[in-house]
Amino acid sequence: MDNGESSYRRFLNGDETAFDEIMNELFDKLVFFIDRYVQDIYAAEDIAIDTFSDLLVHRHRYNFKVKLKTYLFMIGRSRALNYIKRRKIIYFTDLSKAEEIPSEKDEFWEALLADERKRMVNEAIEKLSGDMRVVIHLIYFEELSYDEAAKVMKKNKKQIDNLLYRAKKELRSILGAEGEMLL
Repeated sequence: MDNGESSYRRFLNGDETAFDEIMNELFDKLVFFIDRYVQDIYAAEDIAIDTFSDLLVHRHRYNFKVKLKTYLFMIGRSRALNYIKRRKIIYFTDLSKAEEIPSEKDEFWEALLADERKRMVNEAIEKLSGDMRVVIHLIYFEELSYDEAAKVMKKNKKQIDNLLYRAKKELRSILGAEGEMLL
């Protein structure tokens, strides 16, 4: 998929199923991205729904100059920042949901180690400052280019490069020697 541009063109031409394709492709990614800002998965889902609603209601605002994914992330970021401004800050800690345990003993230990690595990295990422946390998410989880991440975060490419460098350095110090192999 070309990040939704062709599907959005089909949607604009009257194909209602094309918008479902866009939602299926980008909704979860947008929710995960917004959650990095608001630290509340339910609020992130609401904001993502609002973002897609904005795309539906204001059909001709998107001008195809940037990728649709980048455009949605820009709107999502803006709405997340507005949400943060308007809410009283309360931090909740989510308990991770237990995954189904594999039947084989070796698979169990591999899955356990992989989960532990993910948990360690996610905890370390959560300790980063807001911009560092967001740039790590955009570059490594969403696989956006530096230019696209710069547009989403309203920064230039050099600022993104510097933020990423500092974020990786900070992650190394947070994770310590054991975490060095995770990065």
